[in-house]
Amino acid sequence: MSHFLLERTQHLPISLTEAWNFFSSPHNLEKITPPGMGFEVLSNSNAQKAYAGQIITYYVRPILNIKLFWMTEITHVVEEQYFVDEQRFGPYAFWHHTHFFKEVPGGVEMRDQVHYKLPFGFLGDIVHYLVVKKQLQGIFDFRYQFLEKHFGKFNANPNLTINRT
Repeated sequence: MSHFLLERTQHLPISLTEAWNFFSSPHNLEKITPPGMGFEVLSNSNAQKAYAGQIITYYVRPILNIKLFWMTEITHVVEEQYFVDEQRFGPYAFWHHTHFFKEVPGGVEMRDQVHYKLPFGFLGDIVHYLVVKKQLQGIFDFRYQFLEKHFGKFNANPNLTINRT
């Protein structure tokens, strides 16, 4: 019965406030999830930003187009620094996802840290290596590409200019 960790970092050429406003809004979850996942937010929240204690419910179709119910709770929020979503009901035995944000020259660094565990003991571990690991990587790859298209590519050295002669 293994516990897994997925970490991803992405830089975007936007302000910390713009990044925070986009990512802390439950209304943007569907946009950054691959359409093939059948992700559908059920919560009818008027909240524009995540807050501690917030419950978000969705349907997701992770395997064989089987519709699953998923409920997460936003457990911790430090404005423009990080927030945590934890699964309360859903496909994982354990899910703890921290979204970190940090201002960097030229934009913002976003870092995701997801600790998770599948149900069913060693059978869950086998499913992880055969399906889930690749699927989670694909979800974060999709998100990376969507965000680059939506916000633009990050210039690692915003002060660098190239003059043509």
